[in-house]
Order: sequence, then C-alpha cells, then structure tokens
Amino acid sequence: MKGPQDFLAQLQGQFGQFVPDMARAARDDFETQARATVMSVMSKLELVTREEFDAQQAVLMKTREKVEALEKRVAELEQQRQS
Repeated sequence: MKGPQDFLAQLQGQFGQFVPDMARAARDDFETQARATVMSVMSKLELVTREEFDAQQAVLMKTREKVEALEKRVAELEQQRQS
C-alpha cells in the first residue's frame, strides 16, 4: 500500500513532465499572438520600405538644392536691380 507521500511524489513527477510542455505551448502561443499584434500595428502605421524612404529623401535633397539655387538667383537679380 502506497502512502500519501508516495502518491504526492508520483503526482509531482507526472506534473513535472507536463510543465515543460505547457510552458512551451504558452510561450509559442504568446509569440504567435505578439507577432500578430505587431503586424497589425505596423499595417495601420502605413510604414514605407527603406528603399522608398531613400528615394523620397533623394527627391527632397534635389528639391532643396533647386530652392537654394533659386534663392541665390533671386538675391543676385535683386542686387542687380538696386545697382
């Protein structure tokens, strides 16, 4: 006849076998949910790729250069007019 301590030891051993599986399943479930949440948030943010960002930055730099050149030309023309 087994005593309560033997029964508890057997129960603890069986529970110990299930804990790693339960922990792994919980971790996998959490990772899946976290990944889905991050993807959902990112899709709502309307993010652009690095290539799109770099292309727009190049357009902006060219536009800035043109504006600076036009400002310089306007300043030259105003100075000629005052002379």
